[in-house]
Amino acid sequence: MATGTAVNSVSVKGETSVRRQKRLREVALGYALLAPALLILLVFQVFPVFYGLYISACDWRLTCREFIGFGNYTRAFQDSEMWHSLGVTATYALISVPIQLGLGLFIAYLLFQKIRGQQAFRVLVFLPYITSTVASAAIWSQLYSPDKGLINAALKGIGLQPLKWLGETQGIFGLMAKTVGLTLPGWASGPPLALVSLIIYTTWVFVGYDITIFLAGLGNIPADLYDAAKVDGASGWRLFRYVTFPLLSPTTFFLLIFTVIGTFQAFNHIYVMTQGGPADATKTASILIFEQYFQFNRAGYSAALSFILFAVILVLTVIQNRYAGSRVVYD
Repeated sequence: MATGTAVNSVSVKGETSVRRQKRLREVALGYALLAPALLILLVFQVFPVFYGLYISACDWRLTCREFIGFGNYTRAFQDSEMWHSLGVTATYALISVPIQLGLGLFIAYLLFQKIRGQQAFRVLVFLPYITSTVASAAIWSQLYSPDKGLINAALKGIGLQPLKWLGETQGIFGLMAKTVGLTLPGWASGPPLALVSLIIYTTWVFVGYDITIFLAGLGNIPADLYDAAKVDGASGWRLFRYVTFPLLSPTTFFLLIFTVIGTFQAFNHIYVMTQGGPADATKTASILIFEQYFQFNRAGYSAALSFILFAVILVLTVIQNRYAGSRVVYD
């Protein structure tokens, strides 16, 4: 009897050992398959971040001439130009994000209805997003031209005064008040027309992406819910308010995060259209970072500004996750 028990014990131990070895082989194979992607991630993502931190702690001229620790960060927080660029970036985001999301949701809801040419309209609104940003920004710069631009030509055609658009530093509300003979104080003149012009272009480009994502979200809402709501007497605005909008909250939340991050990182079209001008009216944080490195050869200071911008975006993302994320309806 004891001999049988011993044999069973040895057999169980042998099976456990085989299972352990098989498990180890599976784990080893998994890590072997992940190794190329992990290596790429370490080389092109993790290493540059830590190397950038090192550069931000140096007086960098092709190499680290002097390790200054938090010197570049201290300088940044005392630099009025940095605060101005963050203010411009925040203004740009506060205006463009609601416009993009609101307009995107409105158009998506219209295109979700059964209308003639629905697919053609969907393609047309998405085309600006897949067009080269540099090329489209250059074309819009010509449209905004004070002398030869089509926009000013259209304004002249209807009897209105042409505008400087990308060259105007005065606030849009101040310009509107001036047309009726009023003068507003500086704090009430609103964002510069040059910045508003960039926001118009940004909306034209990115609203197509928002529309596409909203359309996908609308397609995931079960039709049974609409039928049940209609049976209860809901229609029109009530259907949108109590069925569509709550069930679109995950999509809206994703687009909110994506759009806020994108606006704070905006660079290409701003550099092509204004290069931060006129008079720093459109100098966002990304433009300032680029300027410090490529124009003034301040790599360390530019790196420090980059990490400050990263910290701002991270804080905003955390805040959105905490307050907006709690209102998302997933069921």
